[in-house]
Amino acid sequence: MSHAAHKDYAGAKLGMWLFLFTELLLFGGMFLLYAVYLKRYPEEFAAGGQQLNWIMGGANTVILLTSSLFAAMAVTAIQREERKRAVGLICGTILCAAGFMVIKYFEWSAKIGHGIYPGSEHLKAGPPGESVFFSLYYMTTGIHGLHVLIGGALLGWIATRVKAGAVHAGDFVLLENGALYWHLVDLIWIFIFPLYYLVL
Repeated sequence: MSHAAHKDYAGAKLGMWLFLFTELLLFGGMFLLYAVYLKRYPEEFAAGGQQLNWIMGGANTVILLTSSLFAAMAVTAIQREERKRAVGLICGTILCAAGFMVIKYFEWSAKIGHGIYPGSEHLKAGPPGESVFFSLYYMTTGIHGLHVLIGGALLGWIATRVKAGAVHAGDFVLLENGALYWHLVDLIWIFIFPLYYLVL
């Protein structure tokens, strides 16, 4: 690897880490809000958590962990010049992302169908803490879902670059950064799942 290429690689990695840090600040702010309101409404948060489907949430956790494994394996495959395998693994990650969104769609539909959504009559009639819990739930999982969609689209584009030979063993920072972003999406869900679905 030439000196210039190495410098570009370091710059691209640093840029990605700085971007991921801003993402952590965004979700960190949401988790901070959660902590403040949990202290204020512990019973209502526990009651809200019991209304969420932990089996669906658990399935999504397994799906995202699997997708992260595929993304990591794709990076290893490209380092070994196994282009076809790398594309297949990226496609596996994207399939997991789609599966995650399908489950999330059914979960949200069921909640909205039961009249549980921000500003609904059901929540207005209940204790204020419950309404806060679901507002935070929709905001956090909604923004996270958007990240899943962006990550899936990004990986789809990277897969085309791998297929075209633009991403290879000598220059795979694009795939590595895409995988890093995906790991962050996974990591954030690992925090969301117990906070919302397993809150006691």
